[in-house]
Formats: sequence, C-alpha cells, structure tokens
Amino acid sequence: MPSVLIVDDHAPFRLEARRLLEAEGLTVAGEAANGRVALTLARSLHPDGVLLDIGLPDMDGLSVAEQLAAIKPPIRIILISSRDASVYGGRIGASAASGFIRKDELTGDAIRSLLAG
Repeated sequence: MPSVLIVDDHAPFRLEARRLLEAEGLTVAGEAANGRVALTLARSLHPDGVLLDIGLPDMDGLSVAEQLAAIKPPIRIILISSRDASVYGGRIGASAASGFIRKDELTGDAIRSLLAG
C-alpha cells in the first residue's frame, strides 16, 4: 500500500485529504503545514510520495519539490493547488514533480497513477 506525506498549510484540507486517501486504500505517513517540516518528515519517514501544496507559508512549494527530489531513495512528488495548473505557466512542467492535481480533483486513483509513474 503506497504511503503519502500530505503537505498543506490548511489543517481542514489535510484532514479531508487524509480521510479521502485512507478510505481509498492509501497510507498517510504524516502531515506537514510548511516546507521546512515537510523536508524533515520526508527524510525521516521515507514515504512513497509527497502530496505538496504549491502555496506554503514559509517556502514556495516548487522550491520544496526541488529539495525533495534530492532525497534518496527517490520520493514521487505530486503538486496540488486550488488553482488551475495554467496559473503557474511552465513552472509545474519544469519542476521535479511527477504531476499536478487540483485539490478539488483529488482521488486515490489519481494519486496511485502518479505514484506508479
């Protein structure tokens, strides 16, 4: 069962995402409200993937993604936002992320698909 670290500064969204992912058969390895904690947890928990909000209070999610990409063994990074991907131009495609999901389109199947690569 794939494990996922949820990184988002809104606690209600983290709770909603946890419930959804666990109901759909994924393991939530942990949660972080900012980039600094996300990097620490990713290094210690070694999740299969990180569900990473682009808009974090302390660091840009795309910068966090670059740092996560350097962790070994590799961790799949899935960027999320309440905004459309088009808002970010080519930044998502140029990032270290495996993909992007709008928050209102989040499903276990979408996560599994991106984790599978």
